Amino acid sequence: MHSEHLLQLYVSERERMERQIARRIGCASLARDIVHDIFLRLWERATRLNGEPAAYLSRCARNAAVDHLRAEQTRARLLAEAARRDEGLHAPSAEDAMGARDALQRIDLALLALPEKTRHIFLLNRVHGRSFSEIAGAFGMSERAVAKHMAKAVAACAAAAEVGA
Repeated sequence: MHSEHLLQLYVSERERMERQIARRIGCASLARDIVHDIFLRLWERATRLNGEPAAYLSRCARNAAVDHLRAEQTRARLLAEAARRDEGLHAPSAEDAMGARDALQRIDLALLALPEKTRHIFLLNRVHGRSFSEIAGAFGMSERAVAKHMAKAVAACAAAAEVGA
């Protein structure tokens, strides 16, 4: 895709996409960030939009909003589990809490940077508990291909977590 065409799409579709995402996630400023990320990924990958670009961008916006909500749910679940485990123990220091929050943000960003299919496969497995077999059937691919996507996602998360360690 040429930069000029992408710029025209950004100008014409940005506000609509921001509204679409903001309705789903409930935060206009975060919706702006997600739209920027979508267009940045399109630009980095020099993606060609064949057919109707608005429909493709709407699907990207919907998927990005769903991914964000799933990540928020996962983060909340992990924090709740950690709180239950730590119940009765000493409260974490502000430094520990900040470190954990930073690690979660790095992991979240690492997941957002993954290709869409890899991210969806990871979320289906880790958040929704789907087996490799179920995911392979849903995507029309082999379990080995699913395993490769999972390995890439897990390695990205591990690398992101180790950055601050």
